[in-house]
Amino acid sequence: MNFSREEFEAARAIVRPVVPPTPQYAWPLLRERLGMPVWVKHENHTPAGAFKLRGGLVYFDALAREHSGVTRVISATRGNHGQSVAWGARRHGLEATIVVPRGNSTEKNAAMRALGAELVEHGADFQAARERAIELAREQAMHMVPSFHRGLVLGVSTYWLEFFESFERGEEPEVVYVPIGLGSGFCAAAAARAFCGARSKLVGVVSAHATTYLDSFRAGRVVEAPVTTELADGLACRVAEPQALEIVRKEADDIVAVTDDEVAEAMRILFSDTHNVAEGAGAAALAAAIRERGRTGGRAVGFALTGGNVDTGVFARVLAGA
Repeated sequence: MNFSREEFEAARAIVRPVVPPTPQYAWPLLRERLGMPVWVKHENHTPAGAFKLRGGLVYFDALAREHSGVTRVISATRGNHGQSVAWGARRHGLEATIVVPRGNSTEKNAAMRALGAELVEHGADFQAARERAIELAREQAMHMVPSFHRGLVLGVSTYWLEFFESFERGEEPEVVYVPIGLGSGFCAAAAARAFCGARSKLVGVVSAHATTYLDSFRAGRVVEAPVTTELADGLACRVAEPQALEIVRKEADDIVAVTDDEVAEAMRILFSDTHNVAEGAGAAALAAAIRERGRTGGRAVGFALTGGNVDTGVFARVLAGA
C-alpha cells in the first residue's frame, strides 16, 4: 500500500491540529534491561490514548468530502478503533453506533459513550461484533466504517513518519516491532518505511492466543484461528484481513507470538522503567523485543506503545502479578 508525498502531507495537515507529534524516547532503564537501545514511540499520549485516532481523523475527513449525504455511521471494535470512529463522527456532526463484544472493556466502553457513540453489545469476540455491525448497517442504512481501509492506514502512517524521520539515514533501529490486530498499524509502518527509505526490519507481533496472522503468514492464505487472549484485546482478531495479510507477507521479516504472561510482564516493565501505562496490545511489541533480545547483536530496536487504555482493575492485577 503506497501513498504519494501529497497524500502523506494532506494526512499530516488533518491529524496535526488534533494530535501533535507524540514523544519518542530511548529509555535508559530499557537499554540496561535489554542490553541495547530501545526507542519507544508514545502513541499512548494521543488525546484518545491510542494510535487509532489518527486513522479516524483522515477517514472522516474524506467521508465528509466525498459522501456528504451520510448522517449515521456504524462500526465494530474492542475499543480504540471505536473511540476513533466516535471522535471523527462527533467532529463532523454524525451519529455513531459502535458494536462491541459482550464483556468488552468497561472503561473503553465509557470512553466511546463519552464521545457521543451509542453502543450495542453483541457476540463473544470482535469478529461476531463486526458481522453484526455489517448487518445493522444494511438494515438501518448506516455507513459502515471498516476496521481496515486505505484511509485509516494513511492516517495511522503519520506516526510512523514521525518515527522514521527522527533518525538520520542509516541510524534507524535495526528492528522495529509492530503489533498486528487487524493490520492497519503494520501496513502503515511498511508504507512509512518505504517512503522514508528506512532500512529497519519490520517484525509483526501477535498474541499467542489469537494467531490468525501468524498462521496465515505461514500458510500463504487466510487461516481462521480461535481467540482466547484475556489481556491483549487489541490483538484479538479471529480472521485476518486479506488485503492486510498480503502486505504483511510481503513486508514482514518475521512474525512473533507473545503470551498473555509475557505481555503482562512487559506492561509491568513499561511502568517500572518508563512510568507509562500500557494496555495489553500496547505492550506486546516490547514483549517480543524481550523474547528476541539477542536478535540484533546489541543494535537498537524500536516499537510503538500503541495504547494505554487498560481498565483500572486489570492493570492493578497485572502490577500485582496476579
